[in-house]
Amino acid sequence: MYIPSHFEIDDDLITYDIIEKNGFATLISQHQGGPFATHLPLSLDKSREYLFGHFARPNPQWKEIEKQEVLAIFHGPHCYISPSWYETQTTVPTWNYVAVHVYGQVELVDDEQIVMNSLADLVLKYEESGSSYQLDQVDANYLAGLSKGIQGFRIKITRIEGKVKLSQNNPTERQKLVIQQLENRTGEDERKIASLMRENLRS
Repeated sequence: MYIPSHFEIDDDLITYDIIEKNGFATLISQHQGGPFATHLPLSLDKSREYLFGHFARPNPQWKEIEKQEVLAIFHGPHCYISPSWYETQTTVPTWNYVAVHVYGQVELVDDEQIVMNSLADLVLKYEESGSSYQLDQVDANYLAGLSKGIQGFRIKITRIEGKVKLSQNNPTERQKLVIQQLENRTGEDERKIASLMRENLRS
């Protein structure tokens, strides 16, 4: 990923936090001689050495993926930045965004208990607090059938790149003008970018 120095994340804890908060990723590998992508949830293990996930078995991506170096892309908030918000017209539109790229080698996981533990972790993470849904209360025969329809995998992390583009290459006063405009918008991403920009100004 192209990362100018002023947009680079140099704190591993920040990249881990972005991954945890934006776990629905794009996983890219080679399949039949060309790039192939799947959009799926990935979870970071507690040691931060692996990403865990699973494919639907009909998805052909998993059949050639073992031991490949793959790229998982995690997208944070993003939004358009209009030049009309600036104090000058001698500029152009841009886009502010947060993204993390994780590289690593894939290992297929066939141990049913490991796969089920990974699914349980996903449910625990994304179900709302107090939800009536509990994976361990689902009929065991149904879960056994489900497990046959998925292929578990984990990615041994070899490299992580993080980029936070928040208008840091602009003067402080211009950044404040952008924040004011974004805070007046109703979109969730716009407001998240505004909040991150404020945090960046304070740091």
